[in-house]
Amino acid sequence: MLMHPWAIWVVVAVVIAALVLGWFARAAKQERRRVAWVANAGYLTALPSFKSRISQYRVLLSCLVVVLFGASIAAGFLVSRPVDREVRSDELATRDIVLCLDVSGSMVEYDTEIVQRFLELLPSFHGERIALSIFNSTSRTVFPLTDDYALVEEQLTEAAEALDFDVDSLDDFSYDAEALDRLLAFLAGTEGLGQDASSLVGDGLATCALAFDLEDEERSRSIILATDNEVFGEPLYTLPEAADLVAERDITLHGFYAGAVTADSAAQEKEYRDAVEDHGGLFYASDDPDAVSGIVDQISAQQAAELDADADVIITDTPETYFAWLMGLLALYLLAVWRLRS
Repeated sequence: MLMHPWAIWVVVAVVIAALVLGWFARAAKQERRRVAWVANAGYLTALPSFKSRISQYRVLLSCLVVVLFGASIAAGFLVSRPVDREVRSDELATRDIVLCLDVSGSMVEYDTEIVQRFLELLPSFHGERIALSIFNSTSRTVFPLTDDYALVEEQLTEAAEALDFDVDSLDDFSYDAEALDRLLAFLAGTEGLGQDASSLVGDGLATCALAFDLEDEERSRSIILATDNEVFGEPLYTLPEAADLVAERDITLHGFYAGAVTADSAAQEKEYRDAVEDHGGLFYASDDPDAVSGIVDQISAQQAAELDADADVIITDTPETYFAWLMGLLALYLLAVWRLRS
């Protein structure tokens, strides 16, 4: 970003004004110059060599104007002070966040959006620890709580690529076999031995609650749970029981609901909403995967407010790119001037 974007136009205006004044001054000087006519020299202007030199002169002059204008733009950006602006908060750096994702077929599209949004947020993290746990009939920890952001980026990127799969394509056999293999490899460990259970939300949430280091009492702990709460089978924990376990361990639960409209969906949503809100968490319901990004941002903003996280703005000057352009254009300008005079 630029600290003083208006300075670009000031520099450009000054350069244009200087060019106009220089042109008028040159014209006035030429009018006052005494011309010495040479007899029998009229044929010179018709010579091919003369025409070639004049053509070269005009091309070089045009290039000179373009290079000078480009250099003025680069100088304008330098004067405008290009900077990187970074917002940091020591309070937010004490957060532990576990992404707890239901990876049953109906949730894959929403999981993709959540993972991609955290990938976008990753450069703004400084000290926060993140973990990713996925579940269906059983749970799998993709990576534990860590502030190794190179690892987090690698794992989230792999997760986003694997989850970016059109589940509906399975119905008409139009799926990409390679993409399906990638998804199945990522989901390995989330299916039980039998096929009579899926989306055991309570068990998945309870597993996510165990991902925190409870000896680290100075850190804020939260779970972002994404599920449609469509449970098939007999879980060890019901969702309310798992939510109570989360609260007992001093963890804040935030919920994202993406259930389809069915005969049971109203009851499923209410159970999920009550489990989250009764313990002071934030609950969002949406049938639009594109809304996930905004929801994650709202959860982050609410955490900042609860932690009373006054942000520090760190500004770093970044003139390198524009300085390199300016030096290169000035070198071209000097080369063009030398060629015009030779």
